[in-house]
Amino acid sequence: MKLSARDSAAFFAKPDPKVAAALIWGEDAMRVAQRRAEVITGLAGREAEAEMRLSRLPAADLRREAALLIDAVKAQGFFPGPRVVFVEGATDGLAPLFDAALKDWAPGDAQILATAGQLPARSALRKLFEAHPRVVSIGIYDDPPGPEEIAAMLAASGVPDPDVDGRALLQDLSRALDPGTFRMTMEKLGLYKHGDASPTTAADITAVAPRSTEAETDALLAVVAEGRAPQIAALLRRLYAQGTTPVSLCIMALRHFRQLHSVASDPAGPGQGIGRLRPPVWGPRRDAMLRQASGWGAARLERALALLIETDLQLRSASRAPAQALVERALIRLAMMARR
Repeated sequence: MKLSARDSAAFFAKPDPKVAAALIWGEDAMRVAQRRAEVITGLAGREAEAEMRLSRLPAADLRREAALLIDAVKAQGFFPGPRVVFVEGATDGLAPLFDAALKDWAPGDAQILATAGQLPARSALRKLFEAHPRVVSIGIYDDPPGPEEIAAMLAASGVPDPDVDGRALLQDLSRALDPGTFRMTMEKLGLYKHGDASPTTAADITAVAPRSTEAETDALLAVVAEGRAPQIAALLRRLYAQGTTPVSLCIMALRHFRQLHSVASDPAGPGQGIGRLRPPVWGPRRDAMLRQASGWGAARLERALALLIETDLQLRSASRAPAQALVERALIRLAMMARR
């Protein structure tokens, strides 16, 4: 059966020992691996591998020898306790093997856990797991973790409940960082707050949060689009020190202002236009882009795009003008345009 987002969260928190098998699939390999580890721990305990109650079967081995799956499911362990057979990298070609193993499965056999990459709705593997009454299929999407998932991470890391500002900042970080980095940030936060039972504040989170080049670039583009010209030079120095090139900055500025133009030009208005952006934007960044698009208007954004395209052509031409100076001049001119 196919689990909803809410049912999936409950299953990861406490896997059902009565299910014969579970399929976890998704494009984000890191997030799939994290969920797989949670399910194995929930089903067989933290010592499952040490006590030889966890059998790992690469999909390539099953393609060479189909009987390996049923043999592993039926095998008796040396140590008492529940057993799990983990198949990594499952594909549609293995659907008949899983079908045979599920038909032969009986209570007391090892539970099957399979992971796969992105699977379309017509996938034979998905159809098998979604139609079978004793198994579950869980899709892991690129959506940022919700409040319940973040709360579970905080509890697992021993982090005190955050205050209002801290909770909002965690939500923003969960959207900005990839799942693995966000989880590591939660673990660092647990170490930072060790022995401190006071509510977790935004300052606590900022102290351990990674500062990425992407975040610095977003800050620079916000400064430019909002007309804060005096702050541009310092941000540019920081980005150049991190290895960012003038050409890449110009490309990112073009992308940002094209998004603003798309929002401002939407026939239904900026409020509808911001919702049509792909990939979607959330939280404070969404509010900031909506404010910028409304303030600039489509006509001025067209002039801004013309300026950036001209700068990009100069950067790629045989001109001997300093690239950093060209970009800084263009960004300052944009910031001055925003203030008019």
